Amino acid sequence: MIRIRITFSKQGALRYTSHLDLHSLWERSARRANLPLAYSQGFHPQPKIQLAAALALGFTSQAELVDLWLEDDESWQLDSLKEKFQTALPEGIKISQVQEVELRGPPLQTQVHTAEYEVTLLDEIPASLLDEKIATLLAAESILRERRKRRKNKRYTTKKPTFDLRPLILEITPLPAEGENLRLFMRLTAREGATGRPDDVLSEMGIPIEAARVTRTNLVYE
Repeated sequence: MIRIRITFSKQGALRYTSHLDLHSLWERSARRANLPLAYSQGFHPQPKIQLAAALALGFTSQAELVDLWLEDDESWQLDSLKEKFQTALPEGIKISQVQEVELRGPPLQTQVHTAEYEVTLLDEIPASLLDEKIATLLAAESILRERRKRRKNKRYTTKKPTFDLRPLILEITPLPAEGENLRLFMRLTAREGATGRPDDVLSEMGIPIEAARVTRTNLVYE
């Protein structure tokens, strides 16, 4: 058995694909490429596939991560996996790297600790005002927010207690403008139980998520 890690982009209509559906997409693509997925043990074996930190619906990405376990047989070679997978994947998913990683290493989700984003603001805003918003945010000792939770009836409700957003923000800096649109770089924590969300940061700055285009550019892992 071998464990491989694939770095891929998620663009176009697939930005509306959920984390769960993305998991199924990789399973179907592996089958379409005739690759021997390894399965878990037990009464209900499942293909061994792990995705990294979930990406919010509507966000695009240049650097998502997925780990897959394959049976080590003669039906495939590591140097041909990128091409085999790419031909089986839908438009909107593009593989940039395939590498072998430690077979019995920690789960991928626990290895990721930081996520980096580029945010393009779609509404006009003076650069000086944006700089002021960034400075105010970074100067705060704490930023208490209430995380919305989805109930079983799929309606959102606010669940207390609040959480502190400030320690989840590692860096926010302006980027060169894209035409008339101002841009931001965000570096946020992405650990289990301590994940910063760009939409929370933008909301705290008074910028609605509908007025921004968010791309995840990197996932940093141990």
